[in-house]
Amino acid sequence: MRSVLLVEDDFFDTMTAQKAFEKFSVPHKLYTAFNGLEALDLLLGTNGVEPIRPLPEVILLDLNMPKMNGHEFLAEIQNFPELRAIPVFVTTTSGMDVDRLNVQHLGVRGYILKPLDFETSPDMVDSMNLLEKLLR
Repeated sequence: MRSVLLVEDDFFDTMTAQKAFEKFSVPHKLYTAFNGLEALDLLLGTNGVEPIRPLPEVILLDLNMPKMNGHEFLAEIQNFPELRAIPVFVTTTSGMDVDRLNVQHLGVRGYILKPLDFETSPDMVDSMNLLEKLLR
């Protein structure tokens, strides 16, 4: 089954993303991790965690999380060619241009302001690119 990995430490934002997937009938299983370390465990099958297989088609990544934040996670997956190939869309409350610039060089495909909303997002182009990729 096709899947998406949501890396998000806020329970409310996780629930909002799940509801958006249901509303738009996104045909993917949604896996969740609460920080970058948990996400790596799910992707690599480390620390006794069953790996996601096949690998997710998309990663939705929060930037500000405990233990391993989004920037650190992005830097870490660059060490694994199979993970580096997964499209990453950053989801964050930060609309600051400096945050966008800091992740662009790490291959991020889109930058979506939270809450994840495919209808009213101020980052509509990135939101629609994500939705289009997921509905293919």
